[in-house]
Amino acid sequence: MGFTPTTENIMQFRPVKEQLEILMRGVIEIVPQEELEKKLQKSYETGKPLRIKLGVDPTAPDVHFGHTVVMRKLRQFQDLGHTVVLIVGDYTAQIGDPSGRNKARPRLSHEKVLENAKEYQEQFFKVVRREQVEIHYNGEWFSKLPFSKVTELMGQFTVAQMLEREDFHNRYTANQSISLHEFMYPMMQGYDSVAIQSDVELGGTDQKFNVLRGRDLQIFEGMEPQIGMFMPILLGTDGKVKMSKSIGNYVGLNEAPDVMYHKIYSLADNLIENWFELLTEKPLSEVKQMVQDIAAGKMNPNEAKHILAMDIVTQYYGAEAAEAAAAKEKEIHSGNAIPSDAAECAVAPGTYGALDLLVEIKAFASKGEARRMVQNGGVKIGGEKLADPQATFEIKGGDQLVVQVGKRKFFKVNF
Repeated sequence: MGFTPTTENIMQFRPVKEQLEILMRGVIEIVPQEELEKKLQKSYETGKPLRIKLGVDPTAPDVHFGHTVVMRKLRQFQDLGHTVVLIVGDYTAQIGDPSGRNKARPRLSHEKVLENAKEYQEQFFKVVRREQVEIHYNGEWFSKLPFSKVTELMGQFTVAQMLEREDFHNRYTANQSISLHEFMYPMMQGYDSVAIQSDVELGGTDQKFNVLRGRDLQIFEGMEPQIGMFMPILLGTDGKVKMSKSIGNYVGLNEAPDVMYHKIYSLADNLIENWFELLTEKPLSEVKQMVQDIAAGKMNPNEAKHILAMDIVTQYYGAEAAEAAAAKEKEIHSGNAIPSDAAECAVAPGTYGALDLLVEIKAFASKGEARRMVQNGGVKIGGEKLADPQATFEIKGGDQLVVQVGKRKFFKVNF
C-alpha cells in the first residue's frame, strides 16, 4: 500500500526558507543541516517530494503523546508536500531496539508484532494523513536477504563502534550480557533506509546512533545519504522522566477526552512551554508571553494548562468534545460526576470493614496506608467522606458503590 506522487497531487512547494521555519520548530539537531537545505532546494526545483522515513517497532500497541512528537513532524512534512514512509519493523521488533536499555528486550513472536502493528497504525493515522503515506514491513526485504549480504553489511560495523554507544558501554563495563543479535539492530534499521531510499529519517535523540548508521549504509551502497532529524524526548506529566506507560506519567492517544483533558490540566508547571512547542501549533511568541506572565504572577499556570488541554483535545476529538471535557472536569471536582477512566471491579456481597474494602479493591496496598488517607480526609464512599477508619459496610448483591480516593481516583465497585 502506498502513495505515488503525480503531477495532480504534488503540492506546490514553498520556498526553502519558509519550509525550514516550519520544520525547525522543536528540533534539537539536524545531521547535517546544510544537506537538508540542499535536499529541500532540489525538491523545490524539480517538484519531486522528499521521502521522509520513520521506523517503528510495534512492541506494544499503545501510542502516547511522547510518540506523537515525531508524528507531528511527519505531518508537517506532509503539509509541505513531501511523502512519509512508515517502516513497520516486523523483523526488527523481534530483536527489540537496545537503545537506552540496560538489558536485552524480550523476544516477541512475529504474530504478536503484527497484531500490535494493526492497532499502532490506527493511532498513527490520528496524526498523519493516511493517503500520503507509504507503508512497508521490513520483512519485505529481510525475509529475502541472503546470508552473504548480511555478513557484508555487518562488515561495515566494528565492535569498538558498537561499544561507543552509551547503553552498550554501560552494560559491558557492568559485566551485563550483550547478545550478538542486539548488535545487528543498528545495521537492520540502517538497511531499512537503503531499501526505501529515504531522504530524511526522523527520530528521538535516543535514535541518533541508529539513524546515522542509515547514512553509513546508504553511502556504502552508493546512494545519496539521508539526513537525520532529531526530536527531544517528551517528559511525562510528572515533569521528571521520559513519558512511559509503565511509569504512569503518560497521556494515551486513545484515552477519553475528559481523561486526556484532566491529565494535561494536571501537568507539572515546568512543562507548559515545552508541551506547547512540541504538541501544538500555537505561535511560540504567544507561548513565551504566557510563560513570562506566569513568572510575573499575571497568569495562573492552570489557565495556561486549560488553554493547552483545550488545544490538544480539540486536535483529536474536536472543539465540542474539548468543551465537554473541561465542563466534566469541573463537575468531577464538585462531586457531581466521575471520570471515564474510573477503575471498575467486582467483589462478593457481604459485610466489609472500610479498610478491608479499600485494600480489597486495590485502592491501597495496605490497611495502614488506607487508614492514613482516611484520617487525612482523602476518602469518600458513596459520595460521603469517610471519617471513621473502623466503619463497616453491608453490601447486597447487585449493588454498586463509588469509592473516591483523593481528588480524582475513582473506583466503581460492583457486588
